[in-house]
Amino acid sequence: MRGCRTRTLPFFLILIISMTAAELPAAPIADYRPALVPFIGEGGKVLAATRRFLRGAEARFLVLDPERFAFREMDSQAVLAAPPAPDGAWRETPFARALARHTSPPFPLQNNGLREAERPVPGFFLTADLCPSGRPLDRVLFAELAALPLKKPLPVALALSGRWVRQHPEDFAWLKGQAAAETIAVTWVNHSLTHPYDPAAPAERNFLLGPGIDFQAEVLGLERLLVEEGLLPSPFFRFPGLVSNQRLVEELASLNLVPVGSNAWLAKGERPRPGSIILVHANGNEPEGIRLLREFFTRQRETFRQRDAVLLPLREAFGQP
Repeated sequence: MRGCRTRTLPFFLILIISMTAAELPAAPIADYRPALVPFIGEGGKVLAATRRFLRGAEARFLVLDPERFAFREMDSQAVLAAPPAPDGAWRETPFARALARHTSPPFPLQNNGLREAERPVPGFFLTADLCPSGRPLDRVLFAELAALPLKKPLPVALALSGRWVRQHPEDFAWLKGQAAAETIAVTWVNHSLTHPYDPAAPAERNFLLGPGIDFQAEVLGLERLLVEEGLLPSPFFRFPGLVSNQRLVEELASLNLVPVGSNAWLAKGERPRPGSIILVHANGNEPEGIRLLREFFTRQRETFRQRDAVLLPLREAFGQP
């Protein structure tokens, strides 16, 4: 877990203190909580509002498109005025079926969830974790991405922790700028608000399995932070340290989030193959992983140039795109 090493701190207090009035948006987010309101959208499409909140005084929903595995923000009146979805319709959508598959037994302590594409695909899924770190963002990763002979924006899933955001506001702003410039197409993966870690604790009592952890607050707190920053979260979650148990996975399922693991954590010696979910850390704590990624890009360069393989957005890893 070396890419994620940091000592547990009372971060909720630090987070509150660090958010000065000047940093708050004009319409702050409040009352951010789960919901499940399946309804029929335009064209007869089944959608579901899975989060509700207040933006200033305005009631809003985050609405999940279960075919695109993506959120949009909608006014609550538009959602509540729409026809409700028929009974059982939501459970038959591609997202709901994927959620059921990846939150079912068995429940391994490490690396639960989606680890590789569920269907043959001509490429790879790049994920980069941003665990808390005293080191700056490893921007060489993004320079290597930009140099690839592939069409931009290049897809990358960034597993974001709230503590990293507060530690590195300039790096976070830079990433947002790269996404706005369409150099990269970011899937913002939830990696928890505080990413607790105790280097002296065994895995079964560490990370989000540590004592006194409020799992729902960890999940929703990071989502709220993204929404406050003007970004849309994704319906994906990566457990810190890739450590979880049955209780956490079932709670995650109740929040309508799919767990994402990896079968190609490069710094651990795992080699990518087509369909692999590649894992590196971009938080400066894992230079070996970045070195191995650069070597992988070098080996794949001609394949990328010929378009025999590409980098793919995470949503395309599922059985139905």
